Amino acid sequence: MNGWLVAAIVLLLGGTAPAILGVATGPVRRRVLAQNLATLTGCLVLLLLAQGYGRSAYLDSALVLAVLGPAGTLIYARLFVEELVADPPRGRASDVLAVVASAAVVVPLCVVTDPGRATVKLLVIGTLLVAGNLISSRALRHSPPPLPQDTEGAAGHG
Repeated sequence: MNGWLVAAIVLLLGGTAPAILGVATGPVRRRVLAQNLATLTGCLVLLLLAQGYGRSAYLDSALVLAVLGPAGTLIYARLFVEELVADPPRGRASDVLAVVASAAVVVPLCVVTDPGRATVKLLVIGTLLVAGNLISSRALRHSPPPLPQDTEGAAGHG
């Protein structure tokens, strides 16, 4: 067991427990932000595991998660637009957490990784994590108004 694996375990325990608690309880605004936190934590754990085990396949998984995680948050934002308009997320703690956590993991990994393809992947993943979290949290705070409901229904068309 090396320091990278210990860091992955600490991050997994310290980030997953609050995310699960947030997803399981509370208002919709907290649940969606907790889902976003779970994606961030999972991606950072994969990066640490890639370095700890010396396997680049974890980098590819982290890259996919960094792309799809914020997209999932945006889908949830669209599905729960009525609840989010009535009670939008407050504060920017999740934005600060995303930037600090991503930098705290990606920068040391870039330092110890040989210059090349893996370093570029790390930088791309870090950028995607920060940008994706900022975009999705902005979308959650500024949800569009709900679409008007169709009063005629589908029975009159045909």
